[in-house]
Amino acid sequence: MLRATDEVGADMRHKLLLEILETESLYPHFQPIVDLKKGEVIGHEALIRGPAGSAMASPGALFQTAIENNLLHTLELLSRRCSLARFAELKPGGKLFLNISASLLGTPEHTEGFTSELLQELGISISDIVIELSEQHPFDQQGLTHNAVEYYRNMGFQVAVDDLGTGYSGLKLWSELNPEYVKIDRHFVSHIDTDPVKREFVRAIYNISNATGCKVIAEGIERKEEVATLLELGISIGQGFYLGYPSPEPQFTWTPMGGGDLMCNDESPLVDQGESAISLLRQTPAVSPEDTVLFVSEQFRANPDVSALPVIRDGVPLGVVKKSDLLELFSTQYGRALYEKKPVSRILCEDVLLVDSQLSLVDVSRLVTGQESSALQQDIIITEEDCYLGMGNLRDLLKRLTALKIQNAQYANPLTLLPGNVPINNEVDALLKSTADFHVAYFDLNNFKPFNDCYGYSKGDQVIRLLGDLLTRFIDNDRNFIGHVGGDDFVVIFRTLDWQLSCERIIREFDQEVRSFYLPKDLQTEGIWSTDRKGVRSFFPLLGLAIGVVHPDPYKCESFHEVAELAAMAKKEAKRSADSLLFISQRRATCVEDRQRTA
Repeated sequence: MLRATDEVGADMRHKLLLEILETESLYPHFQPIVDLKKGEVIGHEALIRGPAGSAMASPGALFQTAIENNLLHTLELLSRRCSLARFAELKPGGKLFLNISASLLGTPEHTEGFTSELLQELGISISDIVIELSEQHPFDQQGLTHNAVEYYRNMGFQVAVDDLGTGYSGLKLWSELNPEYVKIDRHFVSHIDTDPVKREFVRAIYNISNATGCKVIAEGIERKEEVATLLELGISIGQGFYLGYPSPEPQFTWTPMGGGDLMCNDESPLVDQGESAISLLRQTPAVSPEDTVLFVSEQFRANPDVSALPVIRDGVPLGVVKKSDLLELFSTQYGRALYEKKPVSRILCEDVLLVDSQLSLVDVSRLVTGQESSALQQDIIITEEDCYLGMGNLRDLLKRLTALKIQNAQYANPLTLLPGNVPINNEVDALLKSTADFHVAYFDLNNFKPFNDCYGYSKGDQVIRLLGDLLTRFIDNDRNFIGHVGGDDFVVIFRTLDWQLSCERIIREFDQEVRSFYLPKDLQTEGIWSTDRKGVRSFFPLLGLAIGVVHPDPYKCESFHEVAELAAMAKKEAKRSADSLLFISQRRATCVEDRQRTA
């Protein structure tokens, strides 16, 4: 009985599908693809739907019925035509991602040049279309994958590999096709913030994408925590219900959490970049210079892990007594008998490193490594206002510095190896906490997208590396902090007074050196022709460097969030000019009214 019902149901679905194909009753929906960092919709994926309220409304039922009745390619061609026609009508700008079965090329239904002719008829540029091939389709088994990609690429289309990670051949497919985009399957994105295995998988994909000049899109984003984690890993393009549902009307913008600035997306509890010597503090009993050597020996016996005891007079450290010196003294003939009643000042070692409790670990490290090798020792006296506070140990210092280096390496941008978002945020918070005086400079490139579109992502990466090199070349990295937020955005936290001269010099050098990336014909016209975000062909000047500088008030800014907001506003002002520009903001704090206006 159930079998008869299924047969009737299948027959009805078949008839309904034939009616849909005959009347062309297909309805394209568009799901936004978002630049997570900038909050910009950079494109849409076209998704088809059947008549609302019918058994064929969902794409699953629609395509499954087509497969069962050998009508997949007929349905796909009609879907493509409907999607392109609607895209041409709405003109949302950006890229349109079209799902296409490569196996369609080997069927009688396929007409060579169908898509390109349709685009010409509709007035859509081929450069705006991305052909999306799914690993779930059986095209690779039919030997059509490479032919399909070459067919579309030769006509000027870009190619995306969909559902990366769902099949065993994903990486093989990626290496053979060399697509412009890869889409990470939603399985690896869902709850990536709590799954370390998924994070490592996505991190590996990002590293491969950087090496191959391919852009990565994370699919299936449904939570803000996933967005934050993806940004930490370097993935800045996403798609999913959290960013926007498929809709008949394309979405033009998306407002990211934290006001839209990448600097505001990380709050991981990590090692403090501004950690000071007080973090090394070990409470160690002190002795006076008048105490006997025997008394000191008993203190060492009571504290077996202590290698040196501080010698203090009126709260001021005079030096240390080393356990090794005491043992050597007692090991000699009559040593104990001769010295145990003598004052400890007789074996006092004054050659010891004294550091203030608020001195940064980096500066403590410089003091340690600056010692003569003969004087290098493992014990450090930590003081507060020149008075004894406690002891520190070189081993603990190395552990903390190693943790900082690992943290920086983990969050470093793989393109420039500069510290990324998390270390930048931590550095700002540490400076605010210590009420330090500092300037923040936000660096961003003008006209970078059209340059990328015209010259390719590999050349774009070279320009980004150039900017990173200029920053490290002309800014003292020991006294200032240079970070790479991501993409073409950099941040420098200046502690030195020459910040303006440094910025002006970097602009001059950038304007001169960036010219080497252009063809002579583009240098002659001082720019390039490319398609803008609305799909209109426009002229864009040569790459420029926008720098927005702010001088945060540490008594009014509570966290890096507010500093990031100030820096973003300064950068926005700098980018009002297409040419290179240094904009110095006079605002030192945000206010409630500002947040309400930008909300």
